[in-house]
Amino acid sequence: MTDFTRRQFLRRAIGGLGALTIGWFLSACGQEETLVPTVPPLPTSTLVPPTFTDTPIPTSASTPTSTLNSTPVPPSAATPTSVPTAPILSGAAYPDLVVAKGGEPEQLVRRALAAIGGMERFVHNGDDVIIKPNICVAYHPYEYAATTNPWVVGALVKLCREAGARRVRVMDSPFGGEAKEAYVRSGIQEQVLAAGGEMEIMSRLKFASTDIPQGLDIRKWAIYDDALKANVLIDVPIAKDHGLARLTLGMKNLMGLVLNRGDLHANIGQRLADLTSRIRPTLTVVDAVRILVRNGPTGGNLADVKKLDTVIVSPDIVAADSYAATLFNLQPNELSYIRAATAMGLGRSDLRSLRVEEIRVAG
Repeated sequence: MTDFTRRQFLRRAIGGLGALTIGWFLSACGQEETLVPTVPPLPTSTLVPPTFTDTPIPTSASTPTSTLNSTPVPPSAATPTSVPTAPILSGAAYPDLVVAKGGEPEQLVRRALAAIGGMERFVHNGDDVIIKPNICVAYHPYEYAATTNPWVVGALVKLCREAGARRVRVMDSPFGGEAKEAYVRSGIQEQVLAAGGEMEIMSRLKFASTDIPQGLDIRKWAIYDDALKANVLIDVPIAKDHGLARLTLGMKNLMGLVLNRGDLHANIGQRLADLTSRIRPTLTVVDAVRILVRNGPTGGNLADVKKLDTVIVSPDIVAADSYAATLFNLQPNELSYIRAATAMGLGRSDLRSLRVEEIRVAG
C-alpha cells in the first residue's frame, strides 16, 4: 500500500471514508514494552541544537509508515486507580499559569517551574513519574516542530529526578513510523537517557478498557493503564497546527495514551474533553520553543515553523491550552475541545481571570 501523510489521510477520511477507516489506520502500534536502560548523564550532548533559519533544509527521503495490530484489547482486571491530580495549595500561593520567554529550552523549563512552586510541588520522593511528549513521527527531527523539543523533555526528567522521583519514564505511540525510530529521530531519547530517565515502548497489553464516568459522548475507552496508575503524569505537547482540531495542544496530546485514536476524530471537541476528564495530568508543559503554524500535525517544511522560545506551565490543562491558542492568534473559545472542557468544569479558559506570570529569560 502506498504510504501517505496523516494530513492527507484525514482529508480523505473527512471526504467519506468514515470513522471505521480512520480507526483502522490510526490505531496505536501493537508493540511489546521495551525499556531502554537508564544511563549516567553524558558529559556533553552529541545532539547540538543548530542555528535556526527560515531556509528549508532537505527532508529525509524516508516516508511515514504505520504498524497496525488487530490484537484485541484485554479487559481491565480491576478498576484503575484514581487519576493523579496536582496538589491543591491554600492561599493561592502560586500563579495559575507561568509563561517563560527567551533563553534556551532548559532555562525556560527551570524558570517556569520555579515560578509555579518548583517540581517539588508536584513530584515527591519515591514517585513513579510518566512524561508524555508528542513523538508522533519517525521521519522528522525536532527542528520541524512535529515533535516535542528534546531539551524541554530532558529538563523535565532532570527536575523530576532532582525532586526525588524513583522512576521517570517517557513514552508515546507514534502513528508515523516505529516508536523505536521516532524516539531516536526526535532527539528525545538521547536527552532522556542523559538525564537519568527511561524510554518506554508502549505495550498493547497495557491498554485496558476504562470507564469514563464524566464522559458526555464516550463513557469507556482503552487507555494505557500505567498512565492512570503513575503517581505523576506530565503532559508535554508541542504547540502545532492540526487540520481537523485546528491545534494540537495538551488535551489532544493525551490521544497518544489510548487505542483506536481515529474514532476520537468524530465529535473531536467533546471526545477530547471526555478523555481529559479521565486522564488528568498533574502538570501540563506546552513546548512553544518552535511552533508549527501550517501543515500540521506532521509538517515537513521549515517555512511553516516559527521560533518563539516560549514554554507554558500550568497544573490546569485547560488554562495551558487556552494561553497556547493565543500564540496562533486564536481565542480559547475558538477551539472546540477547550469549549467542551470548560463547560465540563475541567479547567479555566478565561485568561483574564487567571493569575498569569510571564518571565523573560536572558539568552
